Amino acid sequence: MFARNPTAATLILRIGLVVVFAYAAVSQLLQPYQWTGYIPSFATSFMSLRAAVAAMAVYELLLVAWLVSGKYLRYAALASALTLAGIVSLNLGQLAVTFRDVGLIFAAVALFFLA
Repeated sequence: MFARNPTAATLILRIGLVVVFAYAAVSQLLQPYQWTGYIPSFATSFMSLRAAVAAMAVYELLLVAWLVSGKYLRYAALASALTLAGIVSLNLGQLAVTFRDVGLIFAAVALFFLA
């Protein structure tokens, strides 16, 4: 039933990205100090570290809403891929944790092509 079904594949990729971004956003809002190490230093030149974490959480919740809505899904997938690529590239020193995001980048790119 689901074999070779691009609609099912798209839904599965959307759900996967939604879970990742929603978990990160909620965790950032509930335990912001556990996430401060991922904020690049340039961001703290114009806002506090805690505000930067909160801003990222809000941004990720907006991505979640966009992915859930399914509106302009290609653009949501592209924004997701770029966001994850930014996280990885700005945290190369923490690749032991962020390496998982590389797989998520490819999932977002796959969603881009399926949408």
